Amino acid sequence: MNFLITHITEYSYNEEVVFCHNIATIKPRVSVGQKLLDYNIDISPNPSEFSERIDFFGNNITRFSIQEEHKKLSVTSKCKIARDYTSIKESFNSDDCVKVTLEDALLSLKTNNPNNFEAKQFILDSILIRNSKANIKEYALVSFKPNRSVFEATNELMQRIFTDFDFVSGFTNVSTPLDVVMDEKKGVCQDFAQIAIACIRSVGLPARYISGYIETLPPPGKPKLVGVDASHAWFAVFIPGFGWVDFDPTNNKIPENQHIVVGWGRDYYDVPPLKGVIYSSGSSKLKVSVDIRQYHEPTIAMNQSQSQ
Repeated sequence: MNFLITHITEYSYNEEVVFCHNIATIKPRVSVGQKLLDYNIDISPNPSEFSERIDFFGNNITRFSIQEEHKKLSVTSKCKIARDYTSIKESFNSDDCVKVTLEDALLSLKTNNPNNFEAKQFILDSILIRNSKANIKEYALVSFKPNRSVFEATNELMQRIFTDFDFVSGFTNVSTPLDVVMDEKKGVCQDFAQIAIACIRSVGLPARYISGYIETLPPPGKPKLVGVDASHAWFAVFIPGFGWVDFDPTNNKIPENQHIVVGWGRDYYDVPPLKGVIYSSGSSKLKVSVDIRQYHEPTIAMNQSQSQ
């Protein structure tokens, strides 16, 4: 599938902002089954400083500063994405994926296999996922048994989070501790992804946080409204000898073509769409709009050997 994606972020301030410095992670990365065909970003007011770079995890990072007074900041990104995840999803049926048990995985991760080096960093604590509490590990161990397939255990964990947790927008924010989400069984997609990551790391496996978009489809016979798509988050587990496998606990499914990857890291802190500092007083209001449209053009072959 080919997608046109428009992501608009607007901040309105009660008082004049005299300076701001921002970091954006909204330019989708190239990954297995996904190509970035075109991308542009428009920032208002016009930034006095602007740069792009690749971060430690391989994500596309945009940095910009505005050094003039303003009461509104608008960041609009537009991109074209070619997405073909069909063959990747089919590979999850292979023995290399489904036959690796937790015991096998932990033994492999203890070796000096260079294929595991990059993944091992995703076992460690991160800014928002630290020292998993006993109740999180207990929750994980319901699914993860030594002789059980890692893929099957993770799939079950995803299903349990989908069933046990309620999606409640506004109940949490980026600083809400995971313990609160775990106790209250409420949150949003970022929380569910981070609960899953905490569970997987608690049993000694690598897990990473994925930031992206998901296309929403209107009811049959109804037109699609502009701006109703959303930023989204899910997670991936590393299976030694196979690689990374994505899971979406918010929707209880393994991601497909409708899931577009922007970036990944240890948790939300590594890949927020926009963060920064401002010099001002008073309050601000945030408005975010995402629109994803399918379009048709000649199919572009995916490079299945691209690093995931």
